[in-house]
Amino acid sequence: MILLTGGESMARLFDLDWQLLADSCLTIIAVFILFIALSYFLFNPARRMLDARKKKIHDELEDAKQNMESAQGLKAQYEEKLRDIDKEAEGILSDARKRALVNENQIIEQAKEEASRIIERARVEAELEKRKMTDDIKKEIISVASVLAGKVVAASIDTTVQDKLIDETLKEMGDGTWLS
Repeated sequence: MILLTGGESMARLFDLDWQLLADSCLTIIAVFILFIALSYFLFNPARRMLDARKKKIHDELEDAKQNMESAQGLKAQYEEKLRDIDKEAEGILSDARKRALVNENQIIEQAKEEASRIIERARVEAELEKRKMTDDIKKEIISVASVLAGKVVAASIDTTVQDKLIDETLKEMGDGTWLS
């Protein structure tokens, strides 16, 4: 074994020779080349993959944001359509109510007209019946008058008796006959 003395060992320990410098330079160059090679073959693809993933996530977030905005827009449109449908339904119901009132008024008016026609027809029929009754009463009066004339001629009585007979006949027929 080599025994080193204090002064020699220190010189040898930190002794820089050309071999050490060449080895160090070659090691540094090799590490640099290795770094470049690893950077090219490993780090760049990993970076590209991470960038692609980052871009994909960013795009998905943007798509989600756009979809959310689109969904909110569609929701607003649907709510507006629902309000319009409610308004339209209310308008249809209001229109139906108005038409029902018009129909009700028409039906009532037609019923009133029909009632007035029926009343008028009944009035005309009553008038015809009244005329018929009047004609029947006239015929009855004529027959009574002829009977009375026959009695007058047969009895040859004077005018006071004749007036008395006419009054009696009229009383028998009644006052109500002449008033209606």
